[in-house]
Amino acid sequence: MHEGAESEAAAGGSARTCRRLRLLLAVLAVALVATAAGVVWLWPDGGGRTALAEAAGEVGATSQRFSAGVQSVREGPCSYSVEGNPQNCRTVVAVPRSGPDAGSAVTLPEFNLEQTGYVPDPAPGDRIVVGYEPSTEFYFYADVDRRATLWTLAGVFAVFVLVLGRLRGLRALVSMVLTGLVLVGFVAPSILDGHEPLLVAVVGAAAIAFAGFYLTHGPAPETTVALAATLGSLALTLGLSALFFGAARFTGIATEEGAILSFVTGGIDLSSLLLAGVMIGALGALDDVTITQAATVAELRRADPTMRAPKLIAAGLRVGRAHIASTINTLLLAYVGASMPLLLLFAVSEQSWAMVANSELIALEIARTLCGSLGLVAAVPLTTALAAALGGGPDAGVYRRGVRRRGRPEDSGGPPNWDDFAPRDEFDL
Repeated sequence: MHEGAESEAAAGGSARTCRRLRLLLAVLAVALVATAAGVVWLWPDGGGRTALAEAAGEVGATSQRFSAGVQSVREGPCSYSVEGNPQNCRTVVAVPRSGPDAGSAVTLPEFNLEQTGYVPDPAPGDRIVVGYEPSTEFYFYADVDRRATLWTLAGVFAVFVLVLGRLRGLRALVSMVLTGLVLVGFVAPSILDGHEPLLVAVVGAAAIAFAGFYLTHGPAPETTVALAATLGSLALTLGLSALFFGAARFTGIATEEGAILSFVTGGIDLSSLLLAGVMIGALGALDDVTITQAATVAELRRADPTMRAPKLIAAGLRVGRAHIASTINTLLLAYVGASMPLLLLFAVSEQSWAMVANSELIALEIARTLCGSLGLVAAVPLTTALAAALGGGPDAGVYRRGVRRRGRPEDSGGPPNWDDFAPRDEFDL
């Protein structure tokens, strides 16, 4: 009798798990169809990008760029130097590797050595980038050509990921490339075509989430839990950001890039573009939090299949609190680190810190950090609750005598159980 009752309880728990998992999959299927429809509807035709490039070229906001090698560098009196006001200049002669004057030496404008601030100091043989204005056939120094260094760094990074992450690391690299393709090939061109930036960002973030989660972590049920929690947390982040960004009246033109966009095009809602950036930025942090939390709950259940849902949630939240505390601090340091020069300029100003925080550049970063952190905090209980619910209710801890494990005969043909939610070894070969 006792063994029969256990079997009935286990069957009931498995049935509930099946229903919950199917419901979750149905919700995600609807979201996937909506995402695919959004991608088709918002797919860019390139017209906006071409028009913007032409408008930027007309006002001199863009110019052509060519790789070049430094042939010679000489220093001496400037061409405009006079006896009463001597000025020393550095003149660079470079040979473009492409463009209308490829292979021919061109003399770049002089650099005044008396001026304060940064003065380029290339040496013969260095690789640089020169700018070119077709209307005036004018060349100028644009930047150091550091592409070889970046490719080397990318190669070292890929090797480390592949050595330590193996097949999962390879899938993560592919997912990262796919994310870049979505952002560059869909999100940016679609916004330039005049589509609503926030709508494009929502569709793009959903597409990245669906493809990235399953590609990186495999088609495991815990991935489904993390994906659902991520989409829910993104929706919360979007709602909070829209509310507080609207109340703060952010214009989006406080940065140099925003000012240029507002000047060369009037069809882009810069306030909506700020919200789009929050959505894309929050997705990366949510991926880490939700996957870790789902895997934590899965391992807790696997370690103790008799653990009831309330105890499982409490244990998962204890781990999640530690994770979220460090993640929030990481977000703050990342934003501050990216704005160190600006922070130093404000530090030497005579304004109060409250007034500094009120400036749009700083207030925007504060709002991004806080709204993104609220989404991260909400992701922990949401992921934990979903994972525990899919593990079954209080009766789900009642198993047949002896815990079932993957690969054993008693698993074949039966309904899904929580052991299926544990990390699958075949994805780490």
